[in-house]
Amino acid sequence: MSRRCEICNKGLTFGIQYSHSHRKTNRTWAPNLKKVKAIVGGTPKRIYVCTRCLRSGKVQRAL
Repeated sequence: MSRRCEICNKGLTFGIQYSHSHRKTNRTWAPNLKKVKAIVGGTPKRIYVCTRCLRSGKVQRAL
């Protein structure tokens, strides 16, 4: 899995995590992806989509 939304192209983001003692470590944030069956090009296909695209209605689900 590529950890990337196939609709909006949202992927991993990188940053620095601070502890309570202010120690710094590198970390990543992954998008909340779901594997859904959607209509792509007129045919149903399984794709990885972030939950924001699902909630906003950018994906037409195939049932």
